[in-house]
Amino acid sequence: MQTPPSAVLFACTMNAVRSPMAAALMRHLTGKRIYVESAGVRAGELDPMAVAVMEEIGLEIAGHKPRRFEDLEDGSFDLVITLSPEAQHKAVELTRTAATQVEYWPTIDPTAVEGSREQRLLAYRGVRDALLERLKARFAAPAAADI
Repeated sequence: MQTPPSAVLFACTMNAVRSPMAAALMRHLTGKRIYVESAGVRAGELDPMAVAVMEEIGLEIAGHKPRRFEDLEDGSFDLVITLSPEAQHKAVELTRTAATQVEYWPTIDPTAVEGSREQRLLAYRGVRDALLERLKARFAAPAAADI
């Protein structure tokens, strides 16, 4: 098992759905042991459906303010986990001269799913649950199996 990073950045396209969800899940799983932030290539508006599906599992993201990579106060992360192709390209470009590991976790954008509210919520839940499973597997958090 590898040494866990001390600081992780989750990144997606607009920092409005995937990366805030991943960051909240990671904070819940690791507490204060790992510093966690999120950012996007562009800043969007926080998605109310992302807020709703996170509230379903008891995690609050309603206060999240979407921001861009350039808006981060501290750019020193051990690990950047990108969730969209745009974020992957930006992270590779920004970490070219840094000792930062970049991992790409292709994650669907649930905002692209059409249908009823319930069908759309299912897509958001799918993203949330897939991120949770991936985080548990990547960071081997056996004590976090209760979520």
